[in-house]
Amino acid sequence: MKTPAPLPTFHSRVVPVVVVTDPAQAVPMAEALLAGGVDVIEITLRSSAALAAIEAVARAVPAMQVGAGTVTRASEVAQVIAAGARFALSPGATPALLDAVTAAGLPFIPGVATPGEAMSARDAGFTLMKCFPAAQLGGVEVLKAWGGPLPDLRFCPTGGVSLANMGQFLALPNVAMVGGSWLTPAAAVQAGDWAQITRLAREATLAAQAIA
Repeated sequence: MKTPAPLPTFHSRVVPVVVVTDPAQAVPMAEALLAGGVDVIEITLRSSAALAAIEAVARAVPAMQVGAGTVTRASEVAQVIAAGARFALSPGATPALLDAVTAAGLPFIPGVATPGEAMSARDAGFTLMKCFPAAQLGGVEVLKAWGGPLPDLRFCPTGGVSLANMGQFLALPNVAMVGGSWLTPAAAVQAGDWAQITRLAREATLAAQAIA
C-alpha cells in the first residue's frame, strides 16, 4: 500500500486559515504573514478566487508553504496540485479523498471529530490530523482525552482557536500546531492593512515560541 506523502517543512506552529475573495490580496497577505514569522498558510476552497490565490502565492512567495484548505472531494486534488499547493487540509476525510491524495503524492492533513475517525485515518497511514471544529468538540479537554488511547497521533485543532487560548492547545503533547482565522481579519485584508497582519502574525509567533 502506498504511504501518504510527508508534509513540507515549515517552522510556524500557527497556521492562518484564510478565505481569499480577491486573488490580488493573496501575495501581499502572504508577505505580511511571512514578515511576522509565519511561513505557512491555508487558503481555503471557500471562494472562487482560491485556486488563483494559491497559484499567486506559490509563484511569488516561495518561502511561504501554501496549503489548500477545505479540500473535500477527490476531484479537487488535481486542481490544487495544478495551482501549486504544497499540501492540503480538510475538515473531514472520506476513503475516496484519502486514496486520491495518497495516489497523487499530495501531503494531506485529514480532519477528524471522533476517536473512530482518527483511527480510520491512522489505518490509511496518516498520523497528523486536523481536529475540527475543535472548540465545539470540547477544545483542550477533548484533545487531552484523546491523548490517552491514541498516543501516536498528533493534531492541528482548528475552529474556535484564538490568541487567547492557543497556548493551552500548543502545551498539549499531541498538538503539533493550531489553525485559526484571527491572523487575517477580513476588515484588515479588505483595507490592505498588511502592517496589522504582520503585527498579529508576530504576536502569535512569539506566543507559540514561548510554549515551545
